[in-house]
Amino acid sequence: MLLQDGCPAEFEREMGCTVAELGHWLPGAAQPHAVELRADGADVSLDAGRLRLRWEALAPRRIALLSLPRLRLRFAFEGVDEPARVRFMRRFDLYTQRGGG
Repeated sequence: MLLQDGCPAEFEREMGCTVAELGHWLPGAAQPHAVELRADGADVSLDAGRLRLRWEALAPRRIALLSLPRLRLRFAFEGVDEPARVRFMRRFDLYTQRGGG
């Protein structure tokens, strides 16, 4: 999903991280909004609605001897207009971005 094309109310994506890493990042990525973490996801209270985030750990991606964790995330915004979804996802993406290149 490219943010220049907007941000749908529901979508899935795959991230190269563990559940523990995402749980650590999520409060900062969602600031200033409150986050309620669960074993299988989180709820984020946004100004006009909320984000239900659910995840599932996937088998690691293996490249020769390298093993990379994978997590499938499902984003479901409720009562949040598109400009607010885009703002949230821009912060989320910047906050969870890993270094490289």
